[in-house]
Amino acid sequence: MKKITLLLFLIGFSFSNAQHTVARDWNEMLLTAIRADFARPTVHARNLFHTSVLMYDSWAIFDSQATTVFLGKNFGGYNCTFNGIATPTDVDAARLEMMSYAVYRLLNHRFENSPGGLALLNQFDALFTSYGYDPSFVSTDYSTNSYAALGNYLANEMIAFGLQDNSNEQNGYTNQFYTPSNPPLILQNYYETNDIDPAYWQPLAFDVFVDQSGNEYPINTPPFLSPEWGSVTPFALSSDDLDIINNNGFDWYVYNDPGPPVYIQNSNEDGIDDPYKWHFALVASWSAHLDPNDPTMIDISPASIGNFDFNNLPQTFQEYQNFYDFTNGGDSSSGHPLNPATGMPYTPQLVKRSDYARVLAEFWADGPDSETPPGHWFTILNYVNDHPALVKKIGGQGAVVSDLEWDVKGYLSLGGAMHDAAVNTWGIKGYYDYLRPISAIRYMAGKGQSSDASLPSYDPHGLPLIPGFIELITETDPLSGASNENVDRIKIKAWKGPDFITDPTTDTAGVDWILGTHWWPYQRGTFVTPPFAGYLSGHSTFSRAAAETLTRLTGDPFFPDGMGAFDIQQNNFLVFEVGPTQNMTLQWATYQDASDQTSLSRIWGGIHPPIDDIRGRIIGHKIGNDAFDLALQYFDNTLSEDSQFLAEDLSVYPVPFKHTLHINSSKVKTMTMYSVDGKLINRQTLVQGNNTIQTETLDSGIYFLEFSELNSDTSVTKKVVKY
Repeated sequence: MKKITLLLFLIGFSFSNAQHTVARDWNEMLLTAIRADFARPTVHARNLFHTSVLMYDSWAIFDSQATTVFLGKNFGGYNCTFNGIATPTDVDAARLEMMSYAVYRLLNHRFENSPGGLALLNQFDALFTSYGYDPSFVSTDYSTNSYAALGNYLANEMIAFGLQDNSNEQNGYTNQFYTPSNPPLILQNYYETNDIDPAYWQPLAFDVFVDQSGNEYPINTPPFLSPEWGSVTPFALSSDDLDIINNNGFDWYVYNDPGPPVYIQNSNEDGIDDPYKWHFALVASWSAHLDPNDPTMIDISPASIGNFDFNNLPQTFQEYQNFYDFTNGGDSSSGHPLNPATGMPYTPQLVKRSDYARVLAEFWADGPDSETPPGHWFTILNYVNDHPALVKKIGGQGAVVSDLEWDVKGYLSLGGAMHDAAVNTWGIKGYYDYLRPISAIRYMAGKGQSSDASLPSYDPHGLPLIPGFIELITETDPLSGASNENVDRIKIKAWKGPDFITDPTTDTAGVDWILGTHWWPYQRGTFVTPPFAGYLSGHSTFSRAAAETLTRLTGDPFFPDGMGAFDIQQNNFLVFEVGPTQNMTLQWATYQDASDQTSLSRIWGGIHPPIDDIRGRIIGHKIGNDAFDLALQYFDNTLSEDSQFLAEDLSVYPVPFKHTLHINSSKVKTMTMYSVDGKLINRQTLVQGNNTIQTETLDSGIYFLEFSELNSDTSVTKKVVKY
């Protein structure tokens, strides 16, 4: 039921019957393919980006102002040569033909082994042939001025690029180095202590694992998805923000390093004052909000939710405590006083908190039939693009552009942001390898309580006791057991879990006191938690990057007409269990409000603690703006290609360094080193190839290296760290 209802929105619900562009058609086809494939956010962020590049370049090659991203360029060290082609007499027809051949070839390559199988390939054929094109035409010889051949050539070059961009596509994106530190958690072993290292990610062992897209996995303990993705060639991520950290013989690529998450303390009776315990106890406490019988009502309209100042996001533990409402859920945002489009106040919408929390957990989880978070934001962009109030001016300025120009520029900027968010986030996930709430909560619950050493079951690694949320089981407690075997164990007031749902179309699990080692996220029992580390949140990073991109693209932080909305039908939306108990409408005044709602949904869903959330929002903000800034340079042809080529040719390692620093380049002639306060440290001429710089006498700290070409004004600066 949710599947049908949600897709009306997610495949780009149209406000009119206007004809979509060829770019929109192929984007919708890619989203369809993603929904039928394994739910791999990294892989599909890359697919969305690479496809967007093909569409944009097929448009830009015939534009007098714009420049291409890939065709005829050196992109990420890969040289896609282009010898030119005759100007078409019908530019629109040439673009449609080139774009269709390029995307068709790439999608066939990327999804040939998808669980969607032959049905997907048939859908690609159906769309392709609907334009009157011939699938059997595979020539890449565009010297005949064939735009179809140029499309085939561009696709082949992107395929070749993808086989050397460090994604390990040729081996099915498998991990080459990473191994988990902890043994798998056997989900049904409720009475056994989850004795793990509570700093690290733990695999989950299922009877049957079904991913977010509804595909059954061939193995029952899914491995960590893409822990080495930080080394994949990005779009706009800067080498100045990159740390290459060697750990156990492997180089981890970490952009915009947020520093470590919080780790559990061993001090006595720290309880809720331990940040680690506070973060994960908050997730457990918010689980108590998921009872459809709870009468608590909240206003979910933009009048009461949203409008939080990005510059005031929490940094310290005390600020985290003030930002999130531990007891009642939600954050400290105050809402918007007026709708800027109408000049009128937003109308309050009172609904059950339990309905709101459950709906958010499922809506932003993007499943089943998931197009993953990057794809979800493409559906939101398509929703915005169809809105009759949208004025298609890039950045809200200049002339109104054609639908095709709007689509390809919007897809490139959003695709670049989503791809960079995946590279950045999963580089951090792989390096810090942080555990999920199900592992942390069950681990601490198995240890006992950490609040009071005079009470039973005290352990420095136990859960904090919080009356009404986390308590000890007494002899008179219904959970005490037939022989009082559970007395003095930890109980949590929480969603009871998938074991209490026989038929999700009629049943709800509800909330009650449960054994702490029995705690579940609000997810399907065949999925539970995404198979990769928690820190930091992909949803928070993707969503904030997308929100910044849409704000910059449209030139307006608000949705068209001051409101984005999606209607939820009573008992016809939830998939994990029946619900909600009433009709409601999800509403967002701004793109940032939607992003912030996404972040909160992952806490109510039991997937992330706050420490995963905020730092993802901060990095996503930077990624979205950097990606759009770079996209503008392609739109306006203001990108310094000399600097770009120099940067792509240059390799500096290891970072951080200790005794020696290696510089490899065929173009750089001079290296100048400055201290962080601008003092000249070293200047020397480099040879072509590898150079070794001795640094034994250099103090620890941050340094800047300026690299210049001989007889050229072109230069590149990189930040390095000595430890």
